[in-house]
Amino acid sequence: MTDTIISSATKEVVIGFDRPFAVIGERINPTGRKLLAEEMKNGDFSRVEADALAQVAAGATVLDVNAGIPLADEPAILAQTIELVQSLVDVPLAIDSSIIEALEAGLKVYKGKALLNSVTGEDESLERVLPLVKKYGAAVVAISNDETGISQDINVRFDVAQKIVNRAADYGIPASDVVVDPLVMPVGAINTSGRQVMELVHRLRTELKVNTTCGASNFSFGLPNRNGVNCTFIACAIGAGMTSAIVNPMHEEVMLGIRGGDLMMGHDPECKNWIKAYREPTPEREGRGGRRRRRG
Repeated sequence: MTDTIISSATKEVVIGFDRPFAVIGERINPTGRKLLAEEMKNGDFSRVEADALAQVAAGATVLDVNAGIPLADEPAILAQTIELVQSLVDVPLAIDSSIIEALEAGLKVYKGKALLNSVTGEDESLERVLPLVKKYGAAVVAISNDETGISQDINVRFDVAQKIVNRAADYGIPASDVVVDPLVMPVGAINTSGRQVMELVHRLRTELKVNTTCGASNFSFGLPNRNGVNCTFIACAIGAGMTSAIVNPMHEEVMLGIRGGDLMMGHDPECKNWIKAYREPTPEREGRGGRRRRRG
């Protein structure tokens, strides 16, 4: 069994085959959020604070932090955001950037063992990101694409993942610190994308023995009732062996799929998480032993 251990200064989270699904909150990301981007660029982090607290309250066990804002000092803003978020919540963070200087700026201020998001199979990416992973003792998300792009052939995507795992080993990074993203394509565009992901996740788990993650909302892109689709996708992915995903935990349907998937796979001992989330409130005048008896 493979466990990927990440941590904050005070809290450890284990992503693993027989562990509860790791919920990586996606909200601290200015991509597609013009108001948030403008606020962060101008030093206003009030929305970041609210999103951090709300996501943890909704069930996020890890928070993704991204500061990709055009024409802004991304390394400085990302470092500032990480320090702020770590002062507010105790969950580990995924440091998310495509800019190497931003990744290092985030790692320098991070307290604990971060999840670095991400490295691809492109040689340039491997040569720049993996030394950072080793230097700072982080774990890393490995994206299953390379210089040729994203293949619809899952065998090619598997080979890219294997290349990243092997290259990581060359730097002394164990497979347990590599969390593979098999890449989720929109089912509205590629009807077999769900089956592709399930088959690839199974291979990554059984052959490479690595943990997996994905941007789950990509699956429903362009469809109505996206949260309903994402709920189904997540539950199926957990059944196939996926161990984490980047999602919006404030969407109740998504959390329903996660809790249901954990329940079905035996990752919720005694059904405690399910019961805590969905047990009906105790009616007034009822105690632990049930409805009070009438005197008389």
